[in-house]
Amino acid sequence: MKKYFLTLVSLLLSTQSIAADVAGTKARIEQNLSGDIRNEAEIARDANRKPAEVLEFFGLEDTMKVLEISPATGYWSKFLGPTICSAGGELVFSVSVNDNFKNDVMTLDGLGCTSAINDGIGLGNIPAFDFDDDNFDLVLTFWNLHNPSVEDRANLNQAVFDALKSGGIYGVVDHTRRHMQPGSRAVGRRLDPVLIIKEMIDVGFEFVDYSDMHYHPEDDLTQEVGTPGVRGNTDRFTLKFRKP
Repeated sequence: MKKYFLTLVSLLLSTQSIAADVAGTKARIEQNLSGDIRNEAEIARDANRKPAEVLEFFGLEDTMKVLEISPATGYWSKFLGPTICSAGGELVFSVSVNDNFKNDVMTLDGLGCTSAINDGIGLGNIPAFDFDDDNFDLVLTFWNLHNPSVEDRANLNQAVFDALKSGGIYGVVDHTRRHMQPGSRAVGRRLDPVLIIKEMIDVGFEFVDYSDMHYHPEDDLTQEVGTPGVRGNTDRFTLKFRKP
């Protein structure tokens, strides 16, 4: 009985410690959202994208080894980098990481712990592959999974699964398509979240949780995501998966 009690206390203290680490990291993210390396257009997107809340939901701790898939122009990277690098963590970029990103973002102040891998892999053509690095605590992808074909997306998700350590988290955000809605040009950059959950489970992930923080009831899910009035205000799913 005593041994059981001590184990229970240990687990409780460990859970409290993790929660404190995540909360502390969120505070540092919020501080870096005001960093000098971010531009006005990026800052203007924060209210809609809720980056600190997203990363808290995914369980980011600043000492983690994190992989960001297809960072585009660096919206997330410019506050992820300074947060992680200042705490001794590691931030790695992969898939569609172009030279402009390497030259203009990765060289910014506070991103000294970052690196880029798998230069030959792009979202438009993802063969079966392995990341040139592994043992990640957290993999993040924002508005990217709608780009690859079903087969290419499976290849990417399998590579992510293999690159994560046991217990590692895969955090996904993308534009919502209505469940079972037929494909069309208008909804080509939207995804059915139920389909994504199924694809992740098929690879081997456990579905952990979802958040409705990006729910936009005014988006009827029928228009192209770049349509004026819809762009920047799409309904998005925010899903969290774990490697067993």
